[in-house]
Amino acid sequence: MIEISELYKYYGDRRAVGPLSASIEKGEIIGLLGLNGAGKTTTLRILACDLLPTSGAVRVGGLDVVESPHEVRKRIGYLPDTPPVYAEMTVEDYLTFAARLRGVSGGDVEKRVDEALEQTETVAERDRPIGALSHGFRQRVGIAQAIVHKPELVVLDEPISGLDPVQIVEMRELVRSLGGEHTVVVSSHILSEIHETCDRILVIRDGEIVASGTEKELSQQLLSGMRLSLTLRVGKDGHARAGQLLSGVAGVTGVELSAEALPGAGADVAQFRLRLARDTREELTRAVVDAGFGLLELTRGERELESVFLELAKSVDETATRKKKKRKKAAEAAPPAEEEAS
Repeated sequence: MIEISELYKYYGDRRAVGPLSASIEKGEIIGLLGLNGAGKTTTLRILACDLLPTSGAVRVGGLDVVESPHEVRKRIGYLPDTPPVYAEMTVEDYLTFAARLRGVSGGDVEKRVDEALEQTETVAERDRPIGALSHGFRQRVGIAQAIVHKPELVVLDEPISGLDPVQIVEMRELVRSLGGEHTVVVSSHILSEIHETCDRILVIRDGEIVASGTEKELSQQLLSGMRLSLTLRVGKDGHARAGQLLSGVAGVTGVELSAEALPGAGADVAQFRLRLARDTREELTRAVVDAGFGLLELTRGERELESVFLELAKSVDETATRKKKKRKKAAEAAPPAEEEAS
């Protein structure tokens, strides 16, 4: 569906994106994850034909975004970080305007508007001025205008920005519902939303895709394995024995006994944090049960994806520090400027 090859974008002498290469299949929901300033918005604007690349190739549905921008735009629905809505228009009037602007034939406009309203659950707001809507509903209307012409590709830049917790859950469900019929690319720096919403993650750092895959695959690549939290009933004196047992299971690379007391648990309950080179949950479960320990809970590490992100942030900081030291060293090595003759 989307092929990006050696994409670069410069603003003057500053490189915003590149070299960037990626491939996205039809019907996928892809999360573009990165720190602020990593190049997410620039990449999405190029995909949406809102910005021309400096070099490289971007093809959407077989069409090049530079050679055929108007044809590509017909296949794309785009929601920038600020919804492009007109506050004085009603929701229905605005979506009708957007449908006609996107080339929907006159006989299909009303049907497409109704479908977009239903899909974004904004039917009850159709006659209200957009300026009277909450931020969450304006975001929904922004998505409605992006899908009213049934595009092949939907590009969403930070769609949950500014939403409250209830609206975030609703927006997550809405984005998930777009998969399959549409290919969806969502950018965010909010880890839980990328994890909950997307089929696959592309991690962008300093304008480049540095990792891609599912959360599990990224954990393998960047953290050298999975993280697990294991809660066991070990008896009053079984903590050390349980730790030794877990350490001996093939694939376990680290075991840490939590020093925090579990709410409501007695002294015979212990929680272990494990690092795994591979997914060994089945082997761990069997070993625990065979040893006579009570297995109370086994979960993926709650902060696993956060750890991936921190690893990326650390890499950015280290890169910036190296560049700063290099510039300082070059400046110190440069010959002093000649004084002007008096």
